[in-house]
Amino acid sequence: MKRKLAIAAAIVGLMMGSSVPRLQAATEAGSGRGAGVDFPISCTPSAKTRFNEALAGLHSFWYARAVKEFGDIAQTEPSCAIAYWGVALSLWNQLWAPPRSDALQKGSDAIQKAIAVGAASERERDYIEAVAKFYTDFDKIDHRTRARAYSDAMEKVYAKYPEDREAAAFYALSMLATADPLDATYARQREAGKILEAIFREEPNHPAAAHYLIHAYDCGPLAERARPAAEQYAKSTPYVPHAIHMPSHTYVLLGMWKETVDTNISAEKAEIDRGGPEDRLHDIDYLVYAYLQLGQEAKAKEAVERGLAIDRDLVAAKRDVGLRSRPFTVAAGPARLTLERNAWDEAAALPLKPDRFPYIEAIPHYARAIGAARSGHPEAARTEIEKLNALQDALVKSKNQYWARQVEIEAKIASAWTANAEGKPADALVGMREAADLEGKSETHDTLSPGPIGFTAHEALGELLLKQGQPAKALAAFEESLQLAANRPRSYYGAALAAKQANDSAKAKTYVTKLVDVCGAGSAAEAAKLTESTSGLPCSGLAE
Repeated sequence: MKRKLAIAAAIVGLMMGSSVPRLQAATEAGSGRGAGVDFPISCTPSAKTRFNEALAGLHSFWYARAVKEFGDIAQTEPSCAIAYWGVALSLWNQLWAPPRSDALQKGSDAIQKAIAVGAASERERDYIEAVAKFYTDFDKIDHRTRARAYSDAMEKVYAKYPEDREAAAFYALSMLATADPLDATYARQREAGKILEAIFREEPNHPAAAHYLIHAYDCGPLAERARPAAEQYAKSTPYVPHAIHMPSHTYVLLGMWKETVDTNISAEKAEIDRGGPEDRLHDIDYLVYAYLQLGQEAKAKEAVERGLAIDRDLVAAKRDVGLRSRPFTVAAGPARLTLERNAWDEAAALPLKPDRFPYIEAIPHYARAIGAARSGHPEAARTEIEKLNALQDALVKSKNQYWARQVEIEAKIASAWTANAEGKPADALVGMREAADLEGKSETHDTLSPGPIGFTAHEALGELLLKQGQPAKALAAFEESLQLAANRPRSYYGAALAAKQANDSAKAKTYVTKLVDVCGAGSAAEAAKLTESTSGLPCSGLAE
């Protein structure tokens, strides 16, 4: 038995790396991770304390730290089977992209060690068996099927231990991880939300309750429900970098631009101090998006350049942990900067970069297509659209329904502007309406992105209708955009301009006032000088 445990400890050491740091003092490891995490385990009292600290970090998606901390417990106490479970669960980022093959292999090894060592309690064995469902035949069974098998197993654990707060939290998270990305009724999100709200009422400082609630309601129609959790999470979990960032998922959906900026400035500082560059890039993408809404062009440009510099450093260090946040921010930042500013020539010249995620590879092709079409080069735009269509086909074949639809919307917007540049206004309008219709059916939201790249499809429709001399219909399009993407200055500006051209002075005044409010403008008179020659950043000329 001793030899068996020694081998298990050695394997975990290899999995975690040549050196696995011990946990530091509780002032660092315990404080600022939230409260109320209590997971009974059949290991030593010391292991239990450290286990709960690691679990609190995992609830806030502090994955790298959690892997190290659970691994440290397994090294110092090889008979603690549940510690291997912690390693396995930390190697699977449930709401993010599927793990790479190397992470899957490490997770599978860890859960097999947990089974081999054997837990003393039935409850621990139930948790271990549930995670084993996800890793079983990972090289043969597709990700979604295995994720659903884990969720089904956690449902049984939740039913078996109804007073177990951690079982409730993990089951709710599993429902979010397996929700249909195109289900506009949000059935599983709502069901998960009910479970999490019960935990939140009982223990509002529990990191899983607040964090997972934000994710459960991380879509426009449900975002307001997440506000109490967002505000509490920022207060109760001030040490974990991702926890500092998370409230901005709610703020950005509610159009709270200043709060989004402030949150991510703090989060980026925390990532520099005790996080990772990939998560820092995620913060930067949210910063860029919010800066552009506020018209703070210089700050947006500086943030984009900072993100690109981080990526260059990662390339030089040959580091790639596989997170989507890195390539997405590198692609999205420059595209946002050019399209939001209507810098069509810049957009047409953006560099291309192949990526293992087709929807990320599509971003510069989309921006280049729009830039080429809007700057009078429809033939160049057609080349980019062909690539967009090919990438969309790849997403359909891989059954990535959500992103297949998003790239389809991009291709339709680009095709519409291209048709307009080719002197085919009727075709352009048909294509743009199709894009807007698809957008209206896509209220679900992948939290990888803080918002649309450049503009919503309804904003593009409104701008096309204005160019075609149909201001009343353009006004309706901008108003629909505001229902889907709250508080966007581009929509307010477009709505005010359309109302003015449609001789609807009351609505024009209403939207000018809203534009002034969101921009923090010093002069409403300046906002009232509405023309179609806007730079694309309405707040840039209005902000104090």
